[in-house]
Amino acid sequence: MKAVAACGAPMGGERGAAAAAGAGVELSGLSGLSGGCWLSAKEIADFALPGMPGEKRKVAELIALERWALRTGPAGERLNRKRAAKGGGWEWHSSLLPEAARLELVRRGLIAAAPTLMAVVPLEEAKGAIWAAFERLPKARTDEARRRLAVIQAVEAAQAAGATKTRAIAEVAADRGISAATINGWFSRLSGVPRCDRLPHLAPETRGGGRAADIDPELWDIYRSDWLRFEKPTFAACYFRLARVAKARGMRIPSAKTLQRKLERETPPEVVIARREGREAVSQMMPAQIRTVAHLHAMHTVNIDGHVWDVRVQFPDGDVGRPVMVGIQDVFSRKLLAWRVDKSETALLTRLAFADLFRDFGIPRACVMDNGRAFASKWISGGTKTRYRFKVREDEPAGLMLSLGIENRFATPYHGQAKPVERTWKDFCEYIARHPALSGAYTGNSVANKPENYGARAVPLAEFEALLATEIAAMNAKGGRRTETAGGGSFDDAFNRSIAAGAPVGRATDEQMRLALLAADRVRADRKTGAVTFAGNRYWAEGMSAHAGALLTIRFDPARLHDAIFAYDSKDRLIGKLDVWEASGFDDMAAAKRTAKMMGDHRRKVRAAIESEQLMEADAVARQLAAIDAEIAQAETPKVVRPVRAGRAGRAGRAAAATVPADDFMGRFSAGLTYPSEAALDGWEDRNSKRLRLVE
Repeated sequence: MKAVAACGAPMGGERGAAAAAGAGVELSGLSGLSGGCWLSAKEIADFALPGMPGEKRKVAELIALERWALRTGPAGERLNRKRAAKGGGWEWHSSLLPEAARLELVRRGLIAAAPTLMAVVPLEEAKGAIWAAFERLPKARTDEARRRLAVIQAVEAAQAAGATKTRAIAEVAADRGISAATINGWFSRLSGVPRCDRLPHLAPETRGGGRAADIDPELWDIYRSDWLRFEKPTFAACYFRLARVAKARGMRIPSAKTLQRKLERETPPEVVIARREGREAVSQMMPAQIRTVAHLHAMHTVNIDGHVWDVRVQFPDGDVGRPVMVGIQDVFSRKLLAWRVDKSETALLTRLAFADLFRDFGIPRACVMDNGRAFASKWISGGTKTRYRFKVREDEPAGLMLSLGIENRFATPYHGQAKPVERTWKDFCEYIARHPALSGAYTGNSVANKPENYGARAVPLAEFEALLATEIAAMNAKGGRRTETAGGGSFDDAFNRSIAAGAPVGRATDEQMRLALLAADRVRADRKTGAVTFAGNRYWAEGMSAHAGALLTIRFDPARLHDAIFAYDSKDRLIGKLDVWEASGFDDMAAAKRTAKMMGDHRRKVRAAIESEQLMEADAVARQLAAIDAEIAQAETPKVVRPVRAGRAGRAGRAAAATVPADDFMGRFSAGLTYPSEAALDGWEDRNSKRLRLVE
């Protein structure tokens, strides 16, 4: 039978599979549908199966009526396919046949009896699976499906105008440059398919490439581990090394392209990014946090950061280099409020920038900074528990931020989005660093981007700072800003509107300005003099003896360590101003006289303090102590006398009693005449301690 040859030999057991393979028949290959075969409409009619028509035309009508084209297998597999044999057409899986027809195929030995043959997805579920599969297709294939649908609709429009289907297909084919046979093939795909479900059925089909290539698991791990490294080796280099390992072990491996596709298919993109790009690249796979500042006001929160200028500057001491600027920006309006420039980013530079901010604008409530050495210094953020730099001591002095009640917030390291001022530096590089006034001094942002006139000149620092003052003011006043608060205006406008609306801003007092201009440290005063030794200098003032050995907080100007410093006690109360105790020459008579005068004044003050205490002389204290001892001795005379029996010892005692004075109780005790109390013995020992020591 011709139909039997098309369907294949019996598929039950190894013998049936071998026969099918020998006849060139391809097995089902569908997940969960093993044991079936593929049949065309003509083959179904020729088999004369129970429950199926015996004519090809009738079978085709039944296929369209029951919409076999929409049916899928249990895993979403399509149950129809293009016929590979000459003549084309469509083939249908045997699982679509009625149960009686399938049983007849089993009886004839054409297919194996398998319960999974009954697992055909219902029509409505099949439609959903087909559309879901269409949505997962690449854009090129979905676009091609839409182009084909447009051709089908053009043919139907021509038919509606009165043309026959053959004439309409011919006209559209000539107009679109497509063969009529191709359009007919598309129409055959839509047989029995509702108009609303046509699009997924017109998508181009791709035939699978067979089973996946086999590779030894150990070799596969070597290949994956080699490619998933921070050094980012290429696929070709990894395959070259893998081939050498496989050759040494006598193993075969698939082609390089096959392994590359397997690796890209089986490795999640997050793993590839993490292993080849790093943790920062992984964080960029998620959208950035959207933060609003609408709830803030001007001078509520500021952020501070350092910026290295791509400009050669000549400093007053003659050195030439790229200057560093520490800038403070208002988070609400994005206006740059204060800045300072120097050779490097230091705590002193940061402190001076804050002093400018306090003087010109006031004291903010919070400040966002990173944990760089200039910002996490104890002079700036001392006392902050989350400083995460340097040693955090329990007794360290309060830094500038804590002293003025400014909430200190440390930004995430290496995360530019955490500080809005990072965006300002980008504008400065474009609008200021490349300014015509700095032509010849611009260095470029990297070694590879040096301009042709690199190193032609160095701008004096004063000239550079004057240009910065002008250009920063212009940048703050620049309109057209698209930030949340500027709304098309300038940073100045947003800042001034908030201030005019009554934004609460704290003004700095003279005492607070002194805190801003002076750094702080914790030292221990000398245990004898109370002098403070710091940075190789010694500081002292009258009254420091009262704080000898105490742990003090000192505030000082790091640039003027030979000036006076201010000392505070453990409760941060001002003790006073301490002058520097300078070293002098060995033969410096003027310095010696000054020191002698200070010591004389100190002795006079001490003498006056002693006199003010009205202390007693030593002999007066001794007389009072003697009188007290006598009263104690008289009060502790024994009230009970131990009786002594008369005898030889008693007679001897009475004989000795005549020669012992009555008030010498120790002598009488030695003679056995009396027994003193414990208190009397103690008093006697106190009065005769010197004599006892001589005897000992």
